[in-house]
Amino acid sequence: MNRIIFILLSLIVFSSCSIDRGEGGRLGDEYIKVYRYDRLQYEATMFNSMLALQKMNTEWSHATRLLMEDVLELGPVDRPDINERFCAYFSDSVLVGLMGDVDEKYRDLSDIEDELTEGFRKLEKELPSLPLPRVYAQISALNQSVVVGDSLLGFSLDKYMGADYPLYKKYYYSYQRRFMSRERIVPDCFTFYLLGQYPFRWEEGHRALFDLIMHRGAVAWVVDHVLDSDKPGKASLGYTDEEVKWCKKNGEAFWKWMDESRQLTSTDPMIIRLFVSPNSRVTWEGMQSPPSVGVWMGMNLVDKLMREHKELTWRELLECADFRGMLSETR
Repeated sequence: MNRIIFILLSLIVFSSCSIDRGEGGRLGDEYIKVYRYDRLQYEATMFNSMLALQKMNTEWSHATRLLMEDVLELGPVDRPDINERFCAYFSDSVLVGLMGDVDEKYRDLSDIEDELTEGFRKLEKELPSLPLPRVYAQISALNQSVVVGDSLLGFSLDKYMGADYPLYKKYYYSYQRRFMSRERIVPDCFTFYLLGQYPFRWEEGHRALFDLIMHRGAVAWVVDHVLDSDKPGKASLGYTDEEVKWCKKNGEAFWKWMDESRQLTSTDPMIIRLFVSPNSRVTWEGMQSPPSVGVWMGMNLVDKLMREHKELTWRELLECADFRGMLSETR
């Protein structure tokens, strides 16, 4: 039963992200260039290009394995007919139109490259041991938004076509579409990359809602600082000014309610999803909270913690497994 709970909670935390491991390099004075793996996919499926398929399976074999096996679930990448299955999958008329729209909308990724480069420079300064991934853009057929590994960081352009994209209105609710725009690519990349590098520890006595929102709050706090967010949660969680204002106004009372109602000690996957998922809102005092309100609460406590403990490094924060002990020493 505990194993089932761990799996459910993991799905909650990484609901739109696939994690894999590898090795990465250093940024130094280099500039991050996003490789257009999505164009290889387009050439391979639309023009039956053997050259494109060859590049996918040689130069980007790791990314191709993740796409085929984990994202699209087409089967083992070494099965004899995997290329045929892949091309047949993307021959669907809906996906053909989607790929064309992606190519039209995302002809230039220089703004994303600029933000990623600046962000990773800040991360390298605070987390010098953090490996630098190879960054690429892909098309996931509306599956995972981000694919992460030590050596890879891929984002799916088809999941960021904008809240008003007609196809999205057929498959997603408005509260989901709000996070499917171009400006969410970079925050999502940093969030899921850090979650991959500093995973939550599913340990005995360290699996309650409090433990999870503090860990997620620490990641959100770092992402906000990497992206120079002018308000807590605006960059990392995609909050509007009104949602930030709601959290600041109601935060103290809301936290007290979470504590007194024993929400913080809960290990129920449904409770955790309610407070952590961007697709859920908590009903409280006749009001609905912003999405991922538990993460904002954790981030707020992390901010107080970092102000009190100037000596605490980002690495120590992200690796912390005893926030209760640290907070007990904080005013």
